[in-house]
Amino acid sequence: MGNKHGGKTTIILRCLEREEIPKPTLALEYTFGRRTRRQNTPKDIAHFWELGGGTSLMELIRIPITINNIRSFAVVLVLDLSKPNELWNTMEQLLQVTRNHVNKILTKLEKTNPEVAAEIKQRMRNNLQRDHPDYELVDPFPIPLVIIGSKYDIFNDFDSEMRKIISKTLRFVAHYYGASLVFTSKSEALLLKARVLINHLAFGYDRSKSVSVDHSKPLFIPAGLDSLSQIGPPPASDSDIGKVRANTPLELWKKVFEKTFPPKSCHDLKDTKDPAQDLQYTEYEVDVMRAQKNQELEQYKRNASKSWKEMDFDPD
Repeated sequence: MGNKHGGKTTIILRCLEREEIPKPTLALEYTFGRRTRRQNTPKDIAHFWELGGGTSLMELIRIPITINNIRSFAVVLVLDLSKPNELWNTMEQLLQVTRNHVNKILTKLEKTNPEVAAEIKQRMRNNLQRDHPDYELVDPFPIPLVIIGSKYDIFNDFDSEMRKIISKTLRFVAHYYGASLVFTSKSEALLLKARVLINHLAFGYDRSKSVSVDHSKPLFIPAGLDSLSQIGPPPASDSDIGKVRANTPLELWKKVFEKTFPPKSCHDLKDTKDPAQDLQYTEYEVDVMRAQKNQELEQYKRNASKSWKEMDFDPD
């Protein structure tokens, strides 16, 4: 899930090594991939759900995440680095809806299968070693999370200070949620790094231990390998930070970030096109029938309008 036109489909196709031209995603789309880890063993199957429409169709998140698959489910959030003014709003809304839904499932599990519920919660805590200085300061997302910053090629042309603010903020968010963070673009080398993280979650491949935290280069930070001391304070002067009223570290970073990048309201609902008019979904027989029904509907409206005008209402 993530920004509209942020590159989600491209990332999925590259993870599955499919040489297809990406098409716009309609609502919630499904695909799957197979991998063999060892010779003469059955192939593992990973199920991929992609949420289209940015934040306009958030309620569909509850369809793929169920009580039956919660133990093996993971979320990949794709944020368009070329649109920093939409970045926080998109991230906040999608993660909040997902977290609320997952927490409802965990509440049910605590009553029906408390051992599994406890295992899921502990697993997310395990991303950070108990002796890590930030162990008590973070708030891990309830299921595995990967944050991908897409369109790094465009982002790389931004002013260096802007890049630093966006990079530091996303590092903080990822660390706070116990998530992995990677920047990518259409570059094969960068897509490969995103693939490594996703294949670790999808097929159980070994997790990469390499880390890149240099803000002048694409970030690559697997979950649990960053720290608040390395990230540093929010990118603002001490006097400015002192004036910010915030109840949590996340809220403090949000307010500092939005001072530089004021939130841009997302018109996802207005921008969502009618799929019936989309050429990639044309079906001759269905379209002919649809056109016929539209004509019948218009005729019905005209007839109904006439009949209402002809009625003689009693003023009493």
